[in-house]
Amino acid sequence: MLTTNVAVILAAGLGTRISILSGFLPKPLVRFEGVPLLQHVMSGAQKAGVERFVIVVGHQGDMVRSWFQRSSLRSTPVTWVQNAEYHKSNGISLLKAKHAVDRPFLLLMSDHIFEPQTAASLLREPLAKNEVILGVDHKLDCIFDLDDATKVVRMGNHIISIGKNLKRYDAVDTGMFLCTPAVFDALEAVKKDGNCSLSDGMQRMASDRKLRAYDIGDAAWQDIDTPEMLDFAQVQLAPHYSGLPRLEEVASV
Repeated sequence: MLTTNVAVILAAGLGTRISILSGFLPKPLVRFEGVPLLQHVMSGAQKAGVERFVIVVGHQGDMVRSWFQRSSLRSTPVTWVQNAEYHKSNGISLLKAKHAVDRPFLLLMSDHIFEPQTAASLLREPLAKNEVILGVDHKLDCIFDLDDATKVVRMGNHIISIGKNLKRYDAVDTGMFLCTPAVFDALEAVKKDGNCSLSDGMQRMASDRKLRAYDIGDAAWQDIDTPEMLDFAQVQLAPHYSGLPRLEEVASV
């Protein structure tokens, strides 16, 4: 049984590190295997059992909405949330969605490609009150640009530390979370000068023993944040990824 059928997707960032490829396009519309990243994320989530989306947009958000209205996904129930503070950290983007979701939800990034079965397995995890479960990858030798990855330290099934600058760690954050609304309280608690990152909020939950790890095992995924990461994903992930939308389903941008 699925814990929820709702997903929140963060799609508000500037995407400056991939702008050499994206040009005038916002990052969620950068193409992987000929298909916008956001379409990969939404299609993968649907195959996992998600029926409704809350999508937080910011930079060139109107262009993202316009693409959606012309895409094969246009009949999908979506609540759009505008983040005018998209220049801030991603924790602020999630906080903007607080009013749009009042139940457990799957949290996804618009630039993280994943296998639908990974999301489906996470959605079947039992979720305790006020808890968050983070999908983590222990295959450190397979991580592209490990220095840039968000690392985690586990103790049993719990995460006790999370951040990019950890010196010792045993897995990395895949950008896929199963959340209760308690995550909003954690983010509010760590805000400084009106800003906070998602990792800041997760560290608060980890300190309260409310952040649990779900190891994705042998599953493939990739954060596409730079042109080099896109190239890596096309070589390493695309040949093994059966969840790619068909090109004939793609609307022009």
